[in-house]
Amino acid sequence: MNSKITFVGAAALAASATLLLTGCGGQPTGTETSGAGISGSVTADGSSTVAPLTEAAADIYRDVEAGVQVTVATSGTGGGFKVFCAGETDISNASRPIKDEEAAICADAGIEYTEIVIANDGLSVVVNPENDWAQCLTVEQLNTIWAPESEGVVTNWNQVDPSFPDVALTLYGAGTDSGTFDYFTAAINGEEGASRTDYSPSEDDNVTIQGVAGEPGALGYFGLSYLEENLDVIKGVEIDGGAGCVAPSVETVQDGTYTPLARPLFIYVSNASYAEKPAVKAFVDYYVENAVPVAEAALFVPLTADQVTVAQEELATLG
Repeated sequence: MNSKITFVGAAALAASATLLLTGCGGQPTGTETSGAGISGSVTADGSSTVAPLTEAAADIYRDVEAGVQVTVATSGTGGGFKVFCAGETDISNASRPIKDEEAAICADAGIEYTEIVIANDGLSVVVNPENDWAQCLTVEQLNTIWAPESEGVVTNWNQVDPSFPDVALTLYGAGTDSGTFDYFTAAINGEEGASRTDYSPSEDDNVTIQGVAGEPGALGYFGLSYLEENLDVIKGVEIDGGAGCVAPSVETVQDGTYTPLARPLFIYVSNASYAEKPAVKAFVDYYVENAVPVAEAALFVPLTADQVTVAQEELATLG
């Protein structure tokens, strides 16, 4: 079910974005403005990871074009593609590339689109602040926790590592419609969708935050921005992908040392919406042209210089 985006720190994020991007004249500094008096609506749905980024872009854009109303919903990457390919949305937020079967549905429905990499992300593994034993976890340990064969078997932290205490292991994570679920299971378990099912799944990352914050032995995973926005109630775990323990951060995601849980984030734009709806074109142009400052303000990992070039090229194909 689609739901209007709600996430911890939404008001604070929007406020910080305005403070970071707005100069004395009331317009975002270092960004492109249209000032064309455009009005209309833009609808976006999909990934709960990408939703706060698109919402932040929309909040900032309202200061440029107050007449453009951008609605951002969260039904997971897969759920977003379902409504997008049905022609019900203008933009699909995605934390993974579109699958062949999803692309086929779009094609059958006559929905043409353009994929744009809009930011980067590091999937964060998070634990309760009282957890003082799992400072760093290897990919093998995460596999022990999340593998399908661990269901109903690995239920205590001391089963993950004998040095860990006798504390019940409670798990929270992304729902199966989420691109985060697909990426995490492929990176940790070696196969997309391969996961134990005895955990608390949700397309709303706030559910994972609340669950992990409420149980000393809890563990969960989601995008880096949710960790950064909630450091008062949860804490991140360093990941050892084979070259030592590395914490998720802007630097480690961009330089490629945070492996295997770093990934690009996408928006998919309906070609028809872009061509036929001035509000959609204006917002998408603004979003892509200002992708780096928007990502920085929203606590996402911005595009690299090479990625900016590619994003501009992708945007140009829409024109």
